[in-house]
Amino acid sequence: MGELDPELYTVAWLAPLEIEAQAALHMLDKRHKGRFPIGRGDDYVFQAGDVCGHNVIVATLPAGQEYGTGSAAALASQVKTFFPNLRFGLLVGVAAGLPNLSRSPPLDIRLGDVLVGLPTGESAGLIPYDLGKETENNGYQLLRFGNVLASTETVVRSAIGSIKLMAPNDAEAFLRYYESIKHKEHTNGVFTDPGQDQDKLYQVEDDGIERLVEREKRPDSRRTRVWYGPIGSGDKLIKNAQKRNELRDKYNVIGLEMEAAGTMNHIRVGVIRGVCDYGDRHKNKEWQPYAAAMAAAYAKAVLFEIPPKKISPTKLVSAQNGK
Repeated sequence: MGELDPELYTVAWLAPLEIEAQAALHMLDKRHKGRFPIGRGDDYVFQAGDVCGHNVIVATLPAGQEYGTGSAAALASQVKTFFPNLRFGLLVGVAAGLPNLSRSPPLDIRLGDVLVGLPTGESAGLIPYDLGKETENNGYQLLRFGNVLASTETVVRSAIGSIKLMAPNDAEAFLRYYESIKHKEHTNGVFTDPGQDQDKLYQVEDDGIERLVEREKRPDSRRTRVWYGPIGSGDKLIKNAQKRNELRDKYNVIGLEMEAAGTMNHIRVGVIRGVCDYGDRHKNKEWQPYAAAMAAAYAKAVLFEIPPKKISPTKLVSAQNGK
């Protein structure tokens, strides 16, 4: 097996969880044979391939490593050091979605939908929801509220904008990619849709009592929606509906995840997340494969929109053959 050249790779696809990495690998148009050289201080093994003409590395956390912003920061730091010619990165995986049916129009986020981090109004595209201080009047105040963590590369935001122009039919830009992998195998099954009947949203009243929200099924032609806006990122796993709603209403976030805040200081990633739960006590892993596949499909659509950086034919053939 040959040695791969880190200098030939221009896109970092960060997929911290195993199921996210498996979805990413299925999205590669071609896997590159071979291994990257590992020296002293190199702690990660990277996968490589090409997507829509881009030479891409897929980076994931080591098996058994705890996820969160700290682990993501360590991974992103080494990716940035190891691959000197990176143009941009994509952080792709799953997240909690935060519906708000009281808004007008309703924010009817559902399991399997895709969340894309973008600034809206005065809100940053990424909000570190657990980095702050206790206050006397407000209860909690973010220390880095604003655009500090929202610096996704312009070319990525431009590609996202091109897809967004297709709304409300923007899912058409990536559903074909999902269809190509939905029956592919991962560790515990395949990436198929668990079904809208299994999508249960519970509304929590002020007294803490839950009630199941009745929502009409979406037609098959509009099964998947894409939501654009601020995404909250932090180390605290949210499984409390009241806390979830507090973060949603106070900071206008559409979802919550646990890696982006640690990644942004090293690689300016576009944050793309599939909704696998609602950030409450009903959280489980049933929807993770489908949500991860949807996010990966959207990421591939982003790469399709961006012209690849030209690589000399000799070096490209060497990379694909692992020489």
